[in-house]
Amino acid sequence: MATILVNGKKREVQAPTDTPLLYVLRNDLELSGPQFGCGLAQCGACSVLLDGKEVRSCITPLSAVRDKEVTTLEGLGARWAKQKGLTAEQTAKTLHPVQQAWIDEQAPQCGFCQNGMMIKATELLERNAAPSLAEIKEAFTSGVSPHLCRCGTYTAIIQAVQLAATQMVGKREVL
Repeated sequence: MATILVNGKKREVQAPTDTPLLYVLRNDLELSGPQFGCGLAQCGACSVLLDGKEVRSCITPLSAVRDKEVTTLEGLGARWAKQKGLTAEQTAKTLHPVQQAWIDEQAPQCGFCQNGMMIKATELLERNAAPSLAEIKEAFTSGVSPHLCRCGTYTAIIQAVQLAATQMVGKREVL
């Protein structure tokens, strides 16, 4: 039995410590945000935040998340609410600015890669409130491997990141 912190809540799971985090999230905790794409950390569909840094959950063993905070797509709203000090009632109605920007810009087509794209955008905007176009592109193409969108909605994704950046610095209140 292992205890892990996922989306702000301690969860007990019964899985071997070498089990990929993705399997625990999807199968044991029934979180559908992280997707199984390639199983080799090459596409980014399985991305989650681990203590605020994007990791590919398909290759991250359960043992690697002990004493760390895992945030999935489902937990982004609560993460934002906590950062803003919102009440429990406000938290229940809150989307993260990245999630709202994805809706506003209608970024996804099939949506399969969008989990990883939003996780990566969140990581970027939490460390750089006003990234340039080059920095946004670099964020999605650096690291383990690039985030892949088979539908080719990269322009809409970049526009959504830029919109989220303006929302996060307070130019537009998002609740």
